[in-house]
Amino acid sequence: MRLSDGDIELALESGQIKLTPQPDVSAISGISVDLRLANSFRVFSNNSVPFLDLSGEREQLNKDIDTVMGKEIVIEDDGAFFIHPGELVLGSTFESVEIPDNLVGWLDGRSSLARLGLMVHVTAGRIDPGWKGQVVLEFYNLGKMPLALKPEMIICALSFETLSNPANRPYCSRVNAKYKNQQGAISSRMGDD
Repeated sequence: MRLSDGDIELALESGQIKLTPQPDVSAISGISVDLRLANSFRVFSNNSVPFLDLSGEREQLNKDIDTVMGKEIVIEDDGAFFIHPGELVLGSTFESVEIPDNLVGWLDGRSSLARLGLMVHVTAGRIDPGWKGQVVLEFYNLGKMPLALKPEMIICALSFETLSNPANRPYCSRVNAKYKNQQGAISSRMGDD
C-alpha cells in the first residue's frame, strides 16, 4: 500500500523517513514528495574505449567504466547543465534520502519533463528498504532540442510503499551494497558484482 500525503508528512515529522534537507509541506502532494536536482553530473565519453565487456574481468571493467564515465562535472548554483538529444547523463537528487527497512521508495519522473523528451531515470526507479544517500538519476534526452537542467529545479517525485514485514536484508546493512551512502553522480560499479 502506498503512503498518502498525510502519511508522508507524519513519517517525515517522526523521522521514520528522512530527507535532508527536509522539504516543506508544499513539496508533498497526493502520494509523493518532490525532489530537486543537485549540481553534480557525469557524461559518457564514448571515444576512450572500444566497448564495455559487461561480463568480462572485474578489474578491467571497473577501469573501463571509470574511463568512459569521466570526471564529475559540478555546475554553479545559478548555472545550467545542457543535455543534448540522444545523450545519457548521470545526475543526482539534491536531497539525501533515508528509507526505513519497512518501506520501499519509488522514483518517478515528472510528466511535464517527459513531454519534452527527458527521461529522468532509465531503469532504476526502486529505492530499496534501508537506503541512505542521494539518489543517482539516469537522464536521457529523447527529444530534438538540448534541455537546460538547473540546480534545485524539481526533477522527480518519490513515493513510498509499505512492506508486509521489514526487510531482513535492508540495503545499508548488506556487505555488498555498492552505493551505500552515495553522494553525487556516482558512476556504475558493475565490476563489483
